[in-house]
Amino acid sequence: METTIKIENAMEAQEMLERKPVVIEWKQLISLTSLYASVIIGWIAYYRYQPKLLVEFKFTDFTFLLALAQGIILVVTPLIAGRLGDRYRFKNGHRLPIISTGISFAAMIFMAVAFTLISNPGEVFRWVLPILIVLWLIAMSIFTSPALSTMELFTPVEKLPMAMAILTIVANLLYALEPVIVDIIDYLGASLTFVTGGVVVFVSGYALKKNSMGLFMQTKVDAKQPMATFKLDTKKSEYGFIFFMGIAVGLSTAVLFNVFPEVLGNKLSSFIGDTNRNILVAGILIVSALVSWPASRLVNKYGLYRSFWSSFVVAIVTMVSILFLEIPEVVFFMAFIFAIAFAALSVSSLPLSIRKSNYYEKVFCVGIFFSGSALPDAIMDIIKLL
Repeated sequence: METTIKIENAMEAQEMLERKPVVIEWKQLISLTSLYASVIIGWIAYYRYQPKLLVEFKFTDFTFLLALAQGIILVVTPLIAGRLGDRYRFKNGHRLPIISTGISFAAMIFMAVAFTLISNPGEVFRWVLPILIVLWLIAMSIFTSPALSTMELFTPVEKLPMAMAILTIVANLLYALEPVIVDIIDYLGASLTFVTGGVVVFVSGYALKKNSMGLFMQTKVDAKQPMATFKLDTKKSEYGFIFFMGIAVGLSTAVLFNVFPEVLGNKLSSFIGDTNRNILVAGILIVSALVSWPASRLVNKYGLYRSFWSSFVVAIVTMVSILFLEIPEVVFFMAFIFAIAFAALSVSSLPLSIRKSNYYEKVFCVGIFFSGSALPDAIMDIIKLL
Protein backbone atom coordinates (compact mmCIF):
# COMPACT_ATOMS: atom_id res chain seq x y z
CA MET A 1 0.00 0.00 0.00
CA GLU A 2 1.36 3.43 -0.94
CA THR A 3 0.43 6.68 0.73
CA THR A 4 0.94 10.10 -0.82
CA ILE A 5 2.44 12.56 1.62
CA LYS A 6 2.84 16.32 1.26
CA ILE A 7 5.89 17.66 2.98
CA GLU A 8 5.49 21.22 4.20
CA ASN A 9 8.41 21.50 6.56
CA ALA A 10 11.80 22.14 4.95
CA MET A 11 13.76 20.21 7.57
CA GLU A 12 11.39 17.26 7.21
CA ALA A 13 11.92 17.36 3.46
CA GLN A 14 15.67 17.32 3.96
CA GLU A 15 15.44 14.28 6.20
CA MET A 16 12.94 12.30 4.11
CA LEU A 17 13.36 13.13 0.45
CA GLU A 18 16.22 12.82 -1.99
CA ARG A 19 15.45 14.39 -5.36
CA LYS A 20 14.59 11.93 -8.08
CA PRO A 21 16.32 12.72 -11.40
CA VAL A 22 14.42 13.09 -14.65
CA VAL A 23 17.56 12.83 -16.78
CA ILE A 24 20.98 11.26 -16.24
CA GLU A 25 23.21 13.63 -14.26
CA TRP A 26 26.36 13.01 -16.29
CA LYS A 27 28.77 15.04 -14.18
CA GLN A 28 27.87 13.09 -11.06
CA LEU A 29 27.84 9.76 -12.88
CA ILE A 30 31.29 10.43 -14.32
CA SER A 31 32.54 11.31 -10.82
CA LEU A 32 31.12 8.05 -9.49
CA THR A 33 32.71 6.14 -12.37
CA SER A 34 36.08 7.75 -11.62
CA LEU A 35 35.83 6.74 -7.98
CA TYR A 36 34.84 3.19 -8.98
CA ALA A 37 37.84 3.05 -11.34
CA SER A 38 40.19 4.16 -8.57
CA VAL A 39 38.80 1.43 -6.31
CA ILE A 40 39.42 -1.22 -8.99
CA ILE A 41 42.98 -0.02 -9.56
CA GLY A 42 43.45 -0.07 -5.79
CA TRP A 43 42.34 -3.71 -5.68
CA ILE A 44 44.69 -4.59 -8.52
CA ALA A 45 47.56 -3.00 -6.59
CA TYR A 46 46.51 -4.82 -3.43
CA TYR A 47 46.46 -8.25 -5.05
CA ARG A 48 49.78 -7.48 -6.73
CA TYR A 49 51.66 -6.46 -3.59
CA GLN A 50 49.95 -8.35 -0.80
CA PRO A 51 51.79 -11.67 -1.47
CA LYS A 52 55.08 -9.82 -1.95
CA LEU A 53 54.69 -7.88 1.28
CA LEU A 54 53.83 -11.03 3.22
CA VAL A 55 57.05 -12.64 1.96
CA GLU A 56 59.18 -9.52 2.48
CA PHE A 57 57.99 -9.02 6.05
CA LYS A 58 57.96 -12.76 6.81
CA PHE A 59 54.23 -13.13 7.35
CA THR A 60 53.67 -16.08 5.01
CA ASP A 61 52.48 -18.20 7.97
CA PHE A 62 49.51 -15.85 8.28
CA THR A 63 48.41 -16.11 4.64
CA PHE A 64 45.41 -18.31 5.45
CA LEU A 65 44.33 -16.16 8.41
CA LEU A 66 44.60 -13.03 6.27
CA ALA A 67 42.53 -14.63 3.50
CA LEU A 68 39.92 -15.64 6.09
CA ALA A 69 39.90 -12.13 7.57
CA GLN A 70 39.68 -10.65 4.09
CA GLY A 71 36.65 -12.79 3.25
CA ILE A 72 34.87 -11.91 6.47
CA ILE A 73 35.60 -8.19 6.06
CA LEU A 74 34.43 -8.07 2.43
CA VAL A 75 31.19 -9.90 3.30
CA VAL A 76 30.35 -8.12 6.56
CA THR A 77 31.58 -4.54 6.01
CA PRO A 78 29.14 -3.66 3.18
CA LEU A 79 26.24 -4.55 5.50
CA ILE A 80 27.54 -2.27 8.25
CA ALA A 81 28.32 0.51 5.78
CA GLY A 82 24.84 0.15 4.32
CA ARG A 83 23.16 0.56 7.68
CA LEU A 84 25.28 3.59 8.47
CA GLY A 85 24.62 5.04 5.04
CA ASP A 86 20.86 4.82 5.49
CA ARG A 87 21.11 6.30 8.97
CA TYR A 88 22.99 9.32 7.61
CA ARG A 89 20.48 9.65 4.76
CA PHE A 90 17.73 10.50 7.22
CA LYS A 91 19.85 12.22 9.84
CA ASN A 92 21.71 14.60 7.53
CA GLY A 93 19.55 14.41 4.41
CA HIS A 94 22.17 12.46 2.44
CA ARG A 95 24.59 9.54 2.67
CA LEU A 96 27.77 11.49 1.90
CA PRO A 97 29.26 11.46 5.45
CA ILE A 98 29.81 7.70 5.42
CA ILE A 99 31.23 7.92 1.88
CA SER A 100 33.58 10.78 2.82
CA THR A 101 34.69 9.03 6.00
CA GLY A 102 35.45 5.80 4.17
CA ILE A 103 37.34 7.56 1.39
CA SER A 104 39.41 9.63 3.83
CA PHE A 105 40.14 6.50 5.87
CA ALA A 106 41.19 4.58 2.74
CA ALA A 107 43.46 7.42 1.59
CA MET A 108 45.03 7.59 5.06
CA ILE A 109 45.70 3.84 5.06
CA PHE A 110 47.25 4.07 1.58
CA MET A 111 49.62 6.71 2.91
CA ALA A 112 50.34 4.76 6.10
CA VAL A 113 51.28 1.65 4.10
CA ALA A 114 53.52 3.76 1.86
CA PHE A 115 55.22 5.34 4.90
CA THR A 116 55.70 1.91 6.49
CA LEU A 117 57.37 0.61 3.34
CA ILE A 118 59.57 3.69 2.95
CA SER A 119 60.68 3.67 6.59
CA ASN A 120 61.63 -0.04 6.40
CA PRO A 121 60.42 -0.80 9.95
CA GLY A 122 62.32 -3.03 12.30
CA GLU A 123 61.21 -6.25 13.95
CA VAL A 124 58.76 -4.60 16.35
CA PHE A 125 57.13 -2.16 13.95
CA ARG A 126 56.79 -4.67 11.12
CA TRP A 127 53.71 -5.97 12.95
CA VAL A 128 52.02 -2.76 11.92
CA LEU A 129 51.79 -4.06 8.35
CA PRO A 130 49.16 -6.83 8.81
CA ILE A 131 47.08 -4.39 10.90
CA LEU A 132 47.29 -1.85 8.08
CA ILE A 133 46.27 -4.49 5.54
CA VAL A 134 43.16 -5.33 7.57
CA LEU A 135 42.33 -1.64 8.01
CA TRP A 136 42.84 -1.09 4.29
CA LEU A 137 40.35 -3.85 3.50
CA ILE A 138 37.81 -2.27 5.85
CA ALA A 139 38.40 1.20 4.42
CA MET A 140 38.00 0.09 0.79
CA SER A 141 34.81 -1.79 1.64
CA ILE A 142 33.14 0.78 3.85
CA PHE A 143 32.43 3.38 1.16
CA THR A 144 31.93 1.25 -1.96
CA SER A 145 28.29 0.25 -1.44
CA PRO A 146 27.16 3.69 -0.17
CA ALA A 147 28.96 5.34 -3.09
CA LEU A 148 27.47 3.05 -5.75
CA SER A 149 24.05 3.36 -4.18
CA THR A 150 24.12 7.05 -5.17
CA MET A 151 23.68 5.91 -8.76
CA GLU A 152 19.92 6.07 -8.20
CA LEU A 153 20.29 9.79 -7.47
CA PHE A 154 22.06 10.47 -10.76
CA THR A 155 19.86 8.37 -13.00
CA PRO A 156 16.13 7.92 -13.66
CA VAL A 157 14.89 4.47 -12.70
CA GLU A 158 14.28 3.49 -16.31
CA LYS A 159 17.88 4.36 -17.24
CA LEU A 160 19.68 2.63 -14.37
CA PRO A 161 20.85 -0.22 -16.66
CA MET A 162 22.53 2.37 -18.93
CA ALA A 163 24.33 3.93 -15.98
CA MET A 164 25.37 0.48 -14.81
CA ALA A 165 26.61 -0.28 -18.33
CA ILE A 166 29.07 2.61 -18.07
CA LEU A 167 30.41 1.28 -14.76
CA THR A 168 30.62 -2.22 -16.26
CA ILE A 169 32.52 -0.99 -19.32
CA VAL A 170 35.08 0.82 -17.16
CA ALA A 171 35.48 -2.11 -14.75
CA ASN A 172 35.88 -4.74 -17.46
CA LEU A 173 38.34 -2.68 -19.48
CA LEU A 174 40.46 -2.01 -16.40
CA TYR A 175 40.55 -5.68 -15.48
CA ALA A 176 41.32 -6.52 -19.12
CA LEU A 177 44.25 -4.08 -18.95
CA GLU A 178 45.44 -5.53 -15.65
CA PRO A 179 48.79 -6.75 -17.09
CA VAL A 180 49.53 -3.21 -18.29
CA ILE A 181 48.43 -1.72 -14.96
CA VAL A 182 50.59 -4.24 -13.11
CA ASP A 183 53.61 -3.24 -15.23
CA ILE A 184 53.01 0.39 -14.32
CA ILE A 185 52.64 -0.56 -10.66
CA ASP A 186 55.90 -2.53 -10.77
CA TYR A 187 57.62 0.43 -12.42
CA LEU A 188 56.40 2.83 -9.73
CA GLY A 189 57.28 0.49 -6.87
CA ALA A 190 55.26 -0.33 -3.80
CA SER A 191 55.71 2.94 -1.91
CA LEU A 192 54.91 5.27 -4.79
CA THR A 193 52.00 3.03 -5.84
CA PHE A 194 50.32 3.35 -2.45
CA VAL A 195 50.97 7.10 -2.32
CA THR A 196 49.44 7.47 -5.79
CA GLY A 197 46.52 5.23 -4.81
CA GLY A 198 45.78 7.37 -1.76
CA VAL A 199 45.83 10.57 -3.80
CA VAL A 200 43.64 9.16 -6.58
CA VAL A 201 41.02 7.76 -4.18
CA PHE A 202 40.89 11.00 -2.23
CA VAL A 203 40.63 13.24 -5.31
CA SER A 204 37.96 11.11 -7.01
CA GLY A 205 36.01 10.89 -3.75
CA TYR A 206 36.20 14.64 -3.27
CA ALA A 207 34.96 15.17 -6.83
CA LEU A 208 31.99 12.88 -6.18
CA LYS A 209 31.13 14.73 -2.98
CA LYS A 210 31.46 18.16 -4.58
CA ASN A 211 29.37 17.26 -7.63
CA SER A 212 26.71 15.44 -5.61
CA MET A 213 25.83 17.98 -2.95
CA GLY A 214 23.50 19.88 -5.28
CA LEU A 215 21.36 16.78 -5.77
CA PHE A 216 20.16 16.68 -2.19
CA MET A 217 17.41 18.71 -0.59
CA GLN A 218 18.74 21.79 1.16
CA THR A 219 17.34 23.35 4.30
CA LYS A 220 16.41 26.53 2.50
CA VAL A 221 13.30 26.07 0.32
CA ASP A 222 11.91 28.62 -2.11
CA ALA A 223 8.48 29.63 -0.81
CA LYS A 224 7.21 30.08 -4.35
CA GLN A 225 7.81 26.43 -5.15
CA PRO A 226 4.96 23.95 -4.65
CA MET A 227 5.14 21.56 -1.74
CA ALA A 228 7.24 18.49 -2.49
CA THR A 229 5.25 15.32 -2.97
CA PHE A 230 6.46 11.73 -2.91
CA LYS A 231 5.09 8.26 -2.40
CA LEU A 232 5.87 6.58 0.88
CA ASP A 233 7.40 3.21 0.04
CA THR A 234 5.99 0.60 2.41
CA LYS A 235 7.06 -2.54 0.53
CA LYS A 236 9.45 -4.96 2.22
CA SER A 237 12.98 -5.17 0.92
CA GLU A 238 13.67 -8.55 -0.67
CA TYR A 239 16.87 -9.28 1.27
CA GLY A 240 17.17 -12.90 0.17
CA PHE A 241 16.71 -12.21 -3.52
CA ILE A 242 19.10 -9.25 -3.40
CA PHE A 243 21.75 -11.40 -1.68
CA PHE A 244 21.18 -14.12 -4.29
CA MET A 245 21.69 -11.62 -7.12
CA GLY A 246 24.98 -10.59 -5.53
CA ILE A 247 26.04 -14.24 -5.32
CA ALA A 248 25.08 -14.72 -8.99
CA VAL A 249 27.36 -11.88 -10.09
CA GLY A 250 30.07 -12.86 -7.63
CA LEU A 251 30.04 -16.50 -8.73
CA SER A 252 30.37 -15.55 -12.40
CA THR A 253 33.20 -13.14 -11.58
CA ALA A 254 35.02 -15.60 -9.32
CA VAL A 255 34.84 -18.39 -11.90
CA LEU A 256 36.02 -16.00 -14.63
CA PHE A 257 39.13 -14.91 -12.71
CA ASN A 258 39.96 -18.03 -10.70
CA VAL A 259 38.89 -20.97 -12.87
CA PHE A 260 38.71 -19.89 -16.51
CA PRO A 261 42.42 -19.02 -17.02
CA GLU A 262 43.60 -22.57 -16.43
CA VAL A 263 40.58 -24.32 -17.96
CA LEU A 264 40.47 -22.23 -21.12
CA GLY A 265 44.25 -22.34 -21.44
CA ASN A 266 44.20 -26.15 -21.40
CA LYS A 267 41.14 -26.69 -23.58
CA LEU A 268 41.90 -24.06 -26.22
CA SER A 269 45.62 -24.70 -26.61
CA SER A 270 45.07 -26.85 -29.71
CA PHE A 271 42.60 -24.31 -31.12
CA ILE A 272 44.41 -20.99 -30.68
CA GLY A 273 47.91 -22.14 -29.84
CA ASP A 274 50.04 -21.51 -26.78
CA THR A 275 48.49 -18.22 -25.67
CA ASN A 276 48.92 -16.42 -22.38
CA ARG A 277 46.00 -17.60 -20.28
CA ASN A 278 45.33 -14.15 -18.88
CA ILE A 279 44.81 -12.89 -22.43
CA LEU A 280 41.87 -15.28 -22.79
CA VAL A 281 40.20 -13.76 -19.74
CA ALA A 282 41.05 -10.29 -21.01
CA GLY A 283 39.33 -11.18 -24.29
CA ILE A 284 36.14 -12.18 -22.43
CA LEU A 285 36.23 -8.91 -20.47
CA ILE A 286 36.72 -6.82 -23.61
CA VAL A 287 33.81 -8.53 -25.36
CA SER A 288 31.71 -8.04 -22.26
CA ALA A 289 32.64 -4.35 -22.16
CA LEU A 290 31.80 -3.88 -25.84
CA VAL A 291 28.33 -5.41 -25.52
CA SER A 292 27.45 -3.77 -22.18
CA TRP A 293 25.84 -0.69 -23.74
CA PRO A 294 23.64 -2.56 -26.25
CA ALA A 295 22.89 -5.07 -23.47
CA SER A 296 21.57 -2.23 -21.30
CA ARG A 297 19.12 -1.28 -24.05
CA LEU A 298 17.87 -4.87 -24.25
CA VAL A 299 17.54 -4.93 -20.46
CA ASN A 300 15.39 -1.81 -20.66
CA LYS A 301 13.31 -3.40 -23.39
CA TYR A 302 12.67 -6.75 -21.71
CA GLY A 303 12.77 -5.61 -18.07
CA LEU A 304 15.25 -6.05 -15.22
CA TYR A 305 13.70 -9.17 -13.71
CA ARG A 306 13.45 -11.12 -16.95
CA SER A 307 16.92 -9.95 -18.05
CA PHE A 308 18.55 -10.99 -14.80
CA TRP A 309 17.14 -14.51 -14.82
CA SER A 310 17.85 -15.02 -18.52
CA SER A 311 21.47 -13.84 -18.25
CA PHE A 312 22.02 -15.83 -15.04
CA VAL A 313 20.76 -19.07 -16.58
CA VAL A 314 22.87 -18.54 -19.71
CA ALA A 315 25.92 -17.74 -17.56
CA ILE A 316 25.47 -20.96 -15.55
CA VAL A 317 24.95 -23.08 -18.68
CA THR A 318 28.03 -21.63 -20.39
CA MET A 319 30.20 -22.00 -17.27
CA VAL A 320 29.22 -25.66 -16.91
CA SER A 321 29.79 -26.22 -20.63
CA ILE A 322 33.26 -24.67 -20.48
CA LEU A 323 34.18 -26.82 -17.49
CA PHE A 324 32.98 -30.16 -18.86
CA LEU A 325 33.05 -29.98 -22.66
CA GLU A 326 36.26 -30.87 -24.46
CA ILE A 327 35.69 -29.73 -28.07
CA PRO A 328 37.81 -26.54 -28.46
CA GLU A 329 35.47 -24.85 -30.95
CA VAL A 330 32.45 -25.40 -28.69
CA VAL A 331 34.36 -24.19 -25.62
CA PHE A 332 35.46 -21.05 -27.49
CA PHE A 333 31.87 -20.36 -28.56
CA MET A 334 30.62 -20.89 -25.01
CA ALA A 335 33.24 -18.43 -23.73
CA PHE A 336 31.94 -15.85 -26.20
CA ILE A 337 28.32 -16.42 -25.09
CA PHE A 338 29.43 -16.22 -21.46
CA ALA A 339 30.94 -12.78 -22.12
CA ILE A 340 27.58 -11.54 -23.42
CA ALA A 341 25.66 -13.10 -20.52
CA PHE A 342 28.17 -11.66 -18.04
CA ALA A 343 27.57 -8.17 -19.45
CA ALA A 344 23.78 -8.52 -19.22
CA LEU A 345 24.06 -9.95 -15.70
CA SER A 346 26.28 -7.08 -14.57
CA VAL A 347 24.01 -4.46 -16.12
CA SER A 348 20.74 -5.82 -14.71
CA SER A 349 21.56 -7.14 -11.24
CA LEU A 350 22.45 -4.02 -9.23
CA PRO A 351 19.63 -1.89 -10.70
CA LEU A 352 17.21 -4.72 -9.91
CA SER A 353 18.59 -4.84 -6.35
CA ILE A 354 17.88 -1.13 -5.97
CA ARG A 355 14.40 -1.68 -7.41
CA LYS A 356 13.71 -4.51 -4.94
CA SER A 357 14.74 -2.46 -1.91
CA ASN A 358 12.59 -0.32 0.35
CA TYR A 359 13.11 3.45 0.06
CA TYR A 360 14.42 3.57 3.63
CA GLU A 361 16.94 0.74 3.07
CA LYS A 362 18.46 1.60 -0.29
CA VAL A 363 22.08 1.73 0.87
CA PHE A 364 21.71 -1.31 3.13
CA CYS A 365 20.29 -3.37 0.27
CA VAL A 366 23.15 -2.33 -2.01
CA GLY A 367 25.41 -3.50 0.83
CA ILE A 368 23.60 -6.84 0.86
CA PHE A 369 24.22 -7.13 -2.88
CA PHE A 370 27.97 -6.49 -2.51
CA SER A 371 28.14 -8.81 0.47
CA GLY A 372 26.70 -11.58 -1.69
CA SER A 373 29.00 -10.76 -4.61
CA ALA A 374 32.07 -10.99 -2.35
CA LEU A 375 31.13 -14.38 -0.89
CA PRO A 376 32.02 -16.74 -3.80
CA ASP A 377 35.48 -15.21 -4.33
CA ALA A 378 36.18 -15.30 -0.59
CA ILE A 379 35.25 -19.00 -0.45
CA MET A 380 37.45 -19.79 -3.47
CA ASP A 381 40.43 -17.91 -1.97
CA ILE A 382 40.10 -19.86 1.27
CA ILE A 383 39.70 -23.22 -0.50
CA LYS A 384 42.86 -22.60 -2.55
CA LEU A 385 44.85 -22.21 0.66
CA LEU A 386 43.53 -25.35 2.41
